[in-house]
Amino acid sequence: MYPLNYIEPVFRPPSEWKSLILQVTNGCSYNKCTFCDMYTADSKKFKPKKTDVIEQELLQIVASGLPVGRVFLADGDAMMLPFNRLKEILLLIKTHLPQVTRVSSYCLPRNLTNKTVEQLTELRALGLTLVYVGCESGDDEVLQLIEKGETYESSLIALNKIKQAGMKSSVMILNGLGGPELSKQHAIHSARLMNAAQPDFLSTLVVSFPLGEERFAKNFVKNNHQPFRLLDQQELFQEMKLLLSELELEKTIFRSDHASNYLVLKGVLGKDKATLVNTVQMAIDKSAHIPLRQEWQRGL
Repeated sequence: MYPLNYIEPVFRPPSEWKSLILQVTNGCSYNKCTFCDMYTADSKKFKPKKTDVIEQELLQIVASGLPVGRVFLADGDAMMLPFNRLKEILLLIKTHLPQVTRVSSYCLPRNLTNKTVEQLTELRALGLTLVYVGCESGDDEVLQLIEKGETYESSLIALNKIKQAGMKSSVMILNGLGGPELSKQHAIHSARLMNAAQPDFLSTLVVSFPLGEERFAKNFVKNNHQPFRLLDQQELFQEMKLLLSELELEKTIFRSDHASNYLVLKGVLGKDKATLVNTVQMAIDKSAHIPLRQEWQRGL
């Protein structure tokens, strides 16, 4: 554990478990997505961290002598910082931790509205080579219902900027986000977005509501939709099969192995597409004959 005083709660992508988590902001500047319970009004308010404080923390890490190979810029919205501030932070990392091979961050599509491809290219040259983009869905109706503040088009523009800058993108889609009523269009349009963007990494998680689903579900009824309910296991598999069937990716590393998933799926799309679709079909047809996570194993 690195000797820093973190402002809890702290979240990071699963693949960053070995990284130095460097809080350059606290909380999320948007924090309106109805599916997200990461930062509640009581737990944490958004606030950028001053650069001199960040430098002192880097010096603490150097003094500790602990090895650092990668750095993850936390919290959930570090990329909202202006270009010059991000550049300053990356230069500090290069100065104090020159051995770092990769810097990464969460990224909301809106974070890139005021950043040019040229600016992103410069940030990539300074070490910021991977961003995790929570698209959640490629369906505009679902995105509106969850108050994401994004659209298919805004997500695609951001993902294209990332690619043009030479950065890598890791995109997350939330399985079950539209409930039974919008499941089909959620899967089809999410695949359409991924086909257009061709991200380097794609992962799926199953939507869940550890603090209850009332805040999330109210928009469905308010907008004349059927009352929302979580998809059951078989419905989740059907949605996953449709998503995979619609994906036309060239060389995207695909992972559906988060603790929330009943069925663990790993492969490269598109070469492993047929195998992955067949695996999901087996789970639909013969779930007793394929390994599935039990409820108590899902860690939700």
